[in-house]
Order: sequence, then structure tokens, then C-alpha cells
Amino acid sequence: MNRREAIDRTAARLTPLYDPREARNLARRIVAEYAAASLSELLTDPAREVEPEAAERLEAAAGRLAKGEPLQYILGAADFYGHRFAVREGVLIPRPETEELVDWILREEPQAGRMLDIGTGSGCIAASLALERPGAEVFAADISETALETAAANCRRLGARVTLRRADALGAEPGVQDLTEAFGQGFDLIVSNPPYVPESDRAAMHPNVRDHEPAEALFVPDDDRFRFYRAIARAGRRMLRPGGALYFEIYEHAAGELARLLADEGYEEIELREDLFGRPRMARCRRATSE
Repeated sequence: MNRREAIDRTAARLTPLYDPREARNLARRIVAEYAAASLSELLTDPAREVEPEAAERLEAAAGRLAKGEPLQYILGAADFYGHRFAVREGVLIPRPETEELVDWILREEPQAGRMLDIGTGSGCIAASLALERPGAEVFAADISETALETAAANCRRLGARVTLRRADALGAEPGVQDLTEAFGQGFDLIVSNPPYVPESDRAAMHPNVRDHEPAEALFVPDDDRFRFYRAIARAGRRMLRPGGALYFEIYEHAAGELARLLADEGYEEIELREDLFGRPRMARCRRATSE
């Protein structure tokens, strides 16, 4: 089986679950991984044979993909902001829109010397900030032990200086510190990509997300959709220095409501930003300097 045949065969297995264009893109990515080739090499040398051992591993991986398992969990890794992060079941997969959030922070907050990432997951936000700003103090929180273990391993491997602590953003988990207890005050910047998808939207999500990624990192009750944003905003008023920035990844269908919530919580300079597809997916605000 050569590279072209491997791509065609894999894409055909994926079309019942993905649209043809996405199926072919996934097929190219997984063939490139197991054939140890770049995407450009697949195009320039499509007739090269895939080694038998690699072809066997590719077949097994394609079978998992066809059942809806995310490619990143199969590979055990996801690319994010120029680095490769280990991921596994129980840890949210990093996404391109989160890269845009990191990029916004790095461009807009050059003087931020003390930063906190809440709900760090794989550690992709915190580690990226630490690698780009080696002189900054970067902290990260999560309630999931699996996430913290994964984030710690990623930070060690990448050489990112991040202090990780278990903390509960809602302050409701018995025996777990809340954010202020775990990290104190005086932050220049707090960032979070919290759970924000309403439970009523669960059924409409693609099964590779809905059935495999951690529900606790994705979904919130319909009757309390802003629970994490509200809790983090209130913690931010204690933890941020006056004028300090609070950044969120947000649900595109609730951007206006979130902006009003942040205003009601006393934040200033509230700004919503669209992603590359024109969807409102990011928010920034600042703690009032007069508090």
C-alpha cells in the first residue's frame, strides 16, 4: 500500500462520520504521522510504499478514528502555538481559537509579569505564555488531577516554568482550595477557557467531542450557563491588581450576555473579539483602577 492508497482508504472509512473534505484532511494527517512523512511529502511522493509495520498501526488508528475517537487522543498529542502537547482521555484537546486567545494576550499585555491560567487542562495556555515570556511568573489551576498530571508533564518536557496547583474555581469541592486560597493576589493577568457549552447543546455536538472529551470541561447547566465566568470574575476582583486584565474564551452565542455580566461585576474596558471565522470567541476586561 502506497501513501496515496493509504489516504484514499482511510478517507473512505471516515466519510460516514465526517464530511468528505474533513475526512480527507484527517486521513492525510494520520497517514503523515504513521508514515513518518510531512504533509508536503505526501503530495510530492504519493507512490512511496508505507512500511508494513506502519501500515498495520495506521489500520488500527483508522479504525479508532472511524468510531469517532479524536485524532489527538489516538496520537497522544496536539499541536498548539508552535509546540506539541501531550493529551489523553480526560484532558480537553487544545483548539485553534485558544491559540488566538494566547496570541491576543501576548500582543496586548507585554508588561504582564504575573499571570494565572484557570482550568489549564493540558497546560497549553500557561506553558505557551511561560515560553513566550520567560521572565514572567506563570501559575495554573485545575480541579482535575488528570489534567494537572498532564500539564505538569508538558511543562517539564517543554521547559516551561509554570507553578501548578489544584484549585476549585467554584469553591464548592470539599477539601479543595478556592482560587484565592491557592494563589493569593497581585496578578497582572488572569486567563481562562472555562466550561461554557449549555447542556441543551450537547446532542448537536459532533460525537468525537461529545462522546470522548471530558464533559466537566465542556458543559454547564442551562439554568446557570455563566457559573464559571461569574465565579472567576468575582475571584479576579480580589486577585487582580487594579487595572489588571481578565481574558476569557467564550461561547459565541452568549457574547453579549457575558459582556453585560462583566460590566455588572464592575469590570471596565470590556472588549469582545472575533476569531478567524468571524465568531465572537474571546473577551477581555480590566479590574477598575478605582477599587
